[in-house]
Amino acid sequence: MTFSRPLKIGTRGSALALWQADFVADALREAHPGLETEKVLFKTAGDRFLDRPLAEIGGKGLFTKELEVSLASGEIDLAVHSLKDMPTRLPDGLVLAAIPQRADVRDCVITPLQAPEATLAPPAVVGTASLRRACLARDRWPAARIEPIRGNVTTRLERVLAEGERRCDAVVLAMAGLQRLALMLRDDVSFLPLNPEHWIPAVGQGALALETRADDAQTNRLVAALHHEDTARCVAAERAFLRAVEGDCRVPVGAFATSDRGVLRLRGFIGDPSTGERVVEALRGDAPEALGVALAEALLAAGGREILQRVRASGALGG
Repeated sequence: MTFSRPLKIGTRGSALALWQADFVADALREAHPGLETEKVLFKTAGDRFLDRPLAEIGGKGLFTKELEVSLASGEIDLAVHSLKDMPTRLPDGLVLAAIPQRADVRDCVITPLQAPEATLAPPAVVGTASLRRACLARDRWPAARIEPIRGNVTTRLERVLAEGERRCDAVVLAMAGLQRLALMLRDDVSFLPLNPEHWIPAVGQGALALETRADDAQTNRLVAALHHEDTARCVAAERAFLRAVEGDCRVPVGAFATSDRGVLRLRGFIGDPSTGERVVEALRGDAPEALGVALAEALLAAGGREILQRVRASGALGG
């Protein structure tokens, strides 16, 4: 397949976003010899406003809007996102044309080298800006203080080596980002991957999303070579769950799907970040959207609706 000009790939400018865009560009050039690509960098609202929690300033769309506006206008041909940053409803005319094979889905606890996670005790300070992670951390370490931190992966990791008020005894980050940036080769901190059965990941964690215009047949044919159907089915179930609980980063929920010979298993939770209380359920099915909705309904009926009402009333979703 020929493309008369470089394929313009939109991306945020962080080290992780650039790695992801380069990974996609390399894969596209390998699949389509002779294809030329060009990166177009964007600074999103989520990158500019680092002094407030995402839940307070607007949620997931803060990392995607600028790219989507440029994609819709034709300034770029393809936007590369971390799937967990994407709202469950896309702007009219845009589609997720391909979901590449997922990387490691787990979260990871990072601590100072001489303070492994198992020794954490009050008054431990755990750094995270995620309501999902705050809920799981509160359940695991009831006496810990949860410190809201934002910034790129390296900036947040460095908080365990900081001094004074900026210091955290532990931070929680996604394994995929740590691996992609080769940060797990560092020897000045300790890494402890967390079992996703108990520490349930974010919807879409570890997966990339290739967003295009629905009517751009040529670009859609190009990126189809990178699509991984099992990953796509798993994240479709997770995103259907998130959509059914009306969730984004302002709702403390998580979900993770696996596939075994076409049968999906979807495990998820709804929780309270201030107490660690949560309801957890797992269901199986072969229709991703229906499975996601069924899990949402089961969790809401099992007490999740009351948890969300209480959390909203307390103002916890605002920061």
